[in-house]
Amino acid sequence: MSEHIEIHGSSGPPVLLLPGGHVSCHGFYPGYAEALVADPGARVIVHDRPGTGRSTVPGSLAGASGHLHALVHRLGMGPVVVVGQSLGGDVALLFARDFPEDVAGLVLLDPVPCGDVGLARLLERRYAGLARAARVPPVRRLIRHVMRATAEREIAKRGLRGSVADAPEWITDIDVRELARALEGLAALAEGFRPADLPRGVPAAIVSADHQPGRIGDGARAAHARVAAVLGVPVTRWPGTSHSLHLEQPERTIDVIRAVLRRTANHA
Repeated sequence: MSEHIEIHGSSGPPVLLLPGGHVSCHGFYPGYAEALVADPGARVIVHDRPGTGRSTVPGSLAGASGHLHALVHRLGMGPVVVVGQSLGGDVALLFARDFPEDVAGLVLLDPVPCGDVGLARLLERRYAGLARAARVPPVRRLIRHVMRATAEREIAKRGLRGSVADAPEWITDIDVRELARALEGLAALAEGFRPADLPRGVPAAIVSADHQPGRIGDGARAAHARVAAVLGVPVTRWPGTSHSLHLEQPERTIDVIRAVLRRTANHA
């Protein structure tokens, strides 16, 4: 069995990248590892945790933070600055809560609204319903077609090019049943999550998408504000960005990570 781990760079502060959903981290953050190795000379861990991406090791969302704790200690690279987008942001928060000694800093990129039980249930039910529908092959093909077409429209709308344009295409070209399995237990974790349990004083940044009003958008804004208040940082929001802000604004996002790394060095 394989977890697919790559380490970029040979010295410097360690950074752990966590992708969204259930997809592989390889290619999810195009150019990020190279940029962070070049400046500020970081070591970057690109890794597929059990049950996600190309990992052949079985795993679940509930066991994610325990696995990351074991990984960091096995590599001898803790504490790490953890960068997580979407569901990866939630995993980063759970990791920081459960093993604060392993986390030197946090960069949360439009995380799923951790702690919003109602919204977690909504997302879990929505994708479970899609997964049931996707048992029928024609429906499964239709769902993939719609998701891919949506990604292509966003690529064209935002003028993405190269590897940054490739990422949303393969990220959305998925079997929705696998995504539903990755989300199993999200509501249960939300019920047990309290922002007040997060470590205080850890260097952090939260970047939220420019959410439209509505249940998901309002829930995300409120949840991000609650976490930001505990971590003692503002919520950064770039106008016009979507949930895939790390692809739409890669240079700005990398600068946010670098800023947290600098604060981590000063904090040590």
